[in-house]
Amino acid sequence: MKYYIIAGEASGDLHGSNLIKQIKLIDAAANIQCWGGDLMQAAGATLVKHYRELAFMGFAEVVKNLPTIFKNLSFCKQDILLFKPDVLVLIDYPGFNLRIATWAKEHNIKVAYYISPQVWAWKANRVKQMKLCIDKMLCIIPFEKEYYKTKWNWDVEYVGHPLVGVVEEFKSLRFTVDGSTTVNHKLQNKGIISILPGSRKQEITKKLPIMLEVAKSFPDYQFVVAKAPGQDDSFYEPFLQPYPNVSAVSNQTYQLLSNAAAAIVTSGTATLETALFKVPEVVCYKTSNISYAIGKRLVKIKFISLVNLIMDKLVVKELIQDELTTQNLVAELNDLLNNEVRKKQLKDDYVLLWNKLAAGGNASETAARMICEMIQN
Repeated sequence: MKYYIIAGEASGDLHGSNLIKQIKLIDAAANIQCWGGDLMQAAGATLVKHYRELAFMGFAEVVKNLPTIFKNLSFCKQDILLFKPDVLVLIDYPGFNLRIATWAKEHNIKVAYYISPQVWAWKANRVKQMKLCIDKMLCIIPFEKEYYKTKWNWDVEYVGHPLVGVVEEFKSLRFTVDGSTTVNHKLQNKGIISILPGSRKQEITKKLPIMLEVAKSFPDYQFVVAKAPGQDDSFYEPFLQPYPNVSAVSNQTYQLLSNAAAAIVTSGTATLETALFKVPEVVCYKTSNISYAIGKRLVKIKFISLVNLIMDKLVVKELIQDELTTQNLVAELNDLLNNEVRKKQLKDDYVLLWNKLAAGGNASETAARMICEMIQN
């Protein structure tokens, strides 16, 4: 069978790659074409366009890049028609993928949506169109199934969260950080603080300088930046150069988290990954003033991190926009490293979080099975 899969971000590339592996176990002759990244390509799909050409963050940034976005949409539609898939699989990335879903329905193409858009946070009216153009919605956050049923009378599937399987598999391999490549030799005996500044250039440029300044207040720790797979090493060099106790790694984020005493993390999937490794973290978010002003009016949620949203309480501290300062980060990191009561509470909450997400079973396997069944029916 023929599968056309679209992911527009690093996290989508990760989940897409595991989905592809499971599809191939079910359908050995699967012909898969994708928009995604290196991981999806390595899993056996033919890569049409890399996500680093697609990732624009914030309202102002999207508006500025509208010509490129429309060009990509047009090209994508033409490529789908040429490929003639049995099913179109869309992974998150709603600004782009929901437009493709609407178009695909008009062309009688079966549509599966894996990882629901966060319509419970903003743009809830999208659901009206989603119900019309998506044949099967596969959700990965526990409360989404009830949300869709209660608010929209739409029966969707909860497949579990794919990160649980990814982290479990990694932990079973018993990897450790390679000191010869990750940590400066003179600092190998120091505790490690991981910095996860995001995957897009805009967000890295906005937040990484603030994060790095924290290193000056913790000379007894080695700070290690996890580089995004879509960015060149040369992009990071000017940021890192002034800090003697800061180094960086590429493609070793999980090794880094496995050995970290604490973490400074950009809001997004990485906040959940950090929690699943049971690393104390502070969550950071900062965008352009215009994008933030618009977002604050439109987004109606209590928290920005997935950890807090899933637990429905403040588990990890969130420093948002003007609150994201080096001074605040230093204070929060001090508390994470030295407050034993807080560390115990955080550990307990992380266990509860893991149990919530693991309840759905193997997400990639379940999603692949449901997608393959769609073609057969």
